Amino acid sequence: FDDHGHGTHVSGTIGAVGNNGLGVTGVNWNVKILPIKFLGSGGSGTTAGAISSVQYATLMGAHIMSNSWGGGGFSQALKDAISAANNAGILFVAAAGNDGVSNDFFPVYPASYNIPNVIAVAATDHNDQIAIFSNYGALSVHLGAPGVDILSTAPKGSCALCDLSGYKYLSGTSMATPHVAGVAGLIKAQYPELTSNGIKM
Repeated sequence: FDDHGHGTHVSGTIGAVGNNGLGVTGVNWNVKILPIKFLGSGGSGTTAGAISSVQYATLMGAHIMSNSWGGGGFSQALKDAISAANNAGILFVAAAGNDGVSNDFFPVYPASYNIPNVIAVAATDHNDQIAIFSNYGALSVHLGAPGVDILSTAPKGSCALCDLSGYKYLSGTSMATPHVAGVAGLIKAQYPELTSNGIKM
């Protein structure tokens, strides 16, 4: 149950069903999403929770992990968990951060872990320019995707990002990340033999 709204929004960007005359269309209409929650209703959580989430997704055989979260310093244990996902051929797509700084000089984790399966995603605007708030980095951020005023699904309850309409506009590298994860899912569906490195290339 999404008691914050963030997860529902990014999930809609990945996989909201299209061609049905309803709401929005996700990048990948026919996708299976394994929701894993370690952040509370206020949007915060622990590194231990993040590690457990990555380990669980790896155990369950996820092909792609979409990670619209970040914060905290370097954690060897989290890096080890993402490395284990890499060894299992799982792609790890991560939000670059919303501080408007270079991750080359100010690392943001998990996006800044130098592991082959990590794709760090910046946010772009409607002109395909880097969003003013988006982190960037020639050495540490791999690509950009739409992340400004993104309309997607939202819970209808009373949570922080809920909306009675069932839809909401949000901005952030969190909104850019699921665009990339959705495309990665389409690539994996077309070429199932590809591992994370093959999809990333």
